[in-house]
Amino acid sequence: MRVFLFIVIAGLLISCSGINKILKSKDPEYKLRMAEQYYVKKKYHFAQALYEDVMPNFRGSPLFEDLYYKYAYCAYYQKDYLNAENLFKSFLEAFPNSTKAEELDYMRAFCYFKMSPKVALDQTNTIKAMGMLQTFVNTHPNSPRNKEATEFIDICRVKLEEKERLGAQLYFDLGQFRAAGVAYASLLNNYPDSEKSDEYKLMVIKSYFKFAELSVDERKFERYEQVIAECNDFVDRFPDSKLTKEVEKYISLSNNNIKKI
Repeated sequence: MRVFLFIVIAGLLISCSGINKILKSKDPEYKLRMAEQYYVKKKYHFAQALYEDVMPNFRGSPLFEDLYYKYAYCAYYQKDYLNAENLFKSFLEAFPNSTKAEELDYMRAFCYFKMSPKVALDQTNTIKAMGMLQTFVNTHPNSPRNKEATEFIDICRVKLEEKERLGAQLYFDLGQFRAAGVAYASLLNNYPDSEKSDEYKLMVIKSYFKFAELSVDERKFERYEQVIAECNDFVDRFPDSKLTKEVEKYISLSNNNIKKI
């Protein structure tokens, strides 16, 4: 293990020594050639350092576009997606008519998709990815990347739906049943075509039923009536749902409780 670690450290020191010698060179064309070699060998950290160093020398030259293109991808390949997105954006601003423009426009959106976190975390990047991917599809209607972009949009939508569902379920688990009912109703409105839409509607019913049970006597009548209204709406919207029997149970329970009142 120690021998292996020594070899790794020695290799890193040699590599760093090599790149430092190149960086000290006063020949920008030599530096660019070495950057290209590092890029081909997928040593993106070294390539990035050299590209950045020679940029002032080649700005305005025919080589600059390709240099900047690879420089941006160095960040992407190192999974520095935030910096990569910014560099792709800068490339598009510098070379709006480039043959690579469509590709990098897509890559900007894809960087945000790569930064999309787990469902439990803040989904700001997921929302940005979804919006940018949709904008790409709209502005490049004939792009071969649209099929993939649409698939990624669907993945983002599922993630956002699940994030919202977890929030609604948390209200229910904490016993905040009115808030849970509102949250599940909002979830249903936001994702009306979801495969789980009848489940969300059932949770609206359950939440309002629990809320009615815990209400003061003078408010129970109207709140059980609200449960029945939600149940009737369920039957109208989901006539073939496997959850209909459970919904009918809540209609019966609510009617019985109203009779007692």
